[in-house]
Amino acid sequence: MDAYKKEFIEFMVESKVLKFGDFTLKSGRKSPFFMNAGAYVTGYQLKKLGEYYAKAIHNTYGDDFDVLFGPAYKGIPLSVVTAVAYSELFGKEIRYCSNRKEVKDHGDTGILLGSKLNDGDRVVIIEDVTTSGKSIEETFPIIKAQADVEIIGLMVSLNRMERGLNTEKCALDEIKDTYGIKTAAIVTMEDVTEALYNKEINGEVIIDDTIKAAIDKYYEEYGAK
Repeated sequence: MDAYKKEFIEFMVESKVLKFGDFTLKSGRKSPFFMNAGAYVTGYQLKKLGEYYAKAIHNTYGDDFDVLFGPAYKGIPLSVVTAVAYSELFGKEIRYCSNRKEVKDHGDTGILLGSKLNDGDRVVIIEDVTTSGKSIEETFPIIKAQADVEIIGLMVSLNRMERGLNTEKCALDEIKDTYGIKTAAIVTMEDVTEALYNKEINGEVIIDDTIKAAIDKYYEEYGAK
């Protein structure tokens, strides 16, 4: 596992973004882990988050793209901090773009924030976590309606690796098959379990035998094929 991935996993735990216990998801599933990207709130956390995304995007897509598109609302700060980090780490200026939930009809009009999209732009979509394809289903037509762009991929922070409500595939694989784009995550739950099992962070074992057993049971029932 790349060093930055192990660092990112510990960073999620220390930032209280990734938690382990007993959680009920929107889907109704009982999960032994939960991720809340809204818990990244400080300047340091956002700076580091942008760096991890930038490294993962660079490793996955290289530098041959022009725009980071972050769907409203959580994708807006993600696209901003990652564009900043990309400039600092790799010396390439990537434009950020996001959508508004409501079209603005005065001043800076339209549905977009940040950069406009131009014909020929190559776009990477950036999100926090994808448990279904619903957000991409909404985002794709918005992007395509603005200009003749090429959407080359999607990057999320965590691949939960669980099947959808109506499919045996995980959300990222469904999106890849449906839209014909490359999908990737900074880390997977397999990476997380490998990095944290019986390991202490700040004096606490994050995934002990009990949590590990609960994770294994969860994936026996809900793991993607």
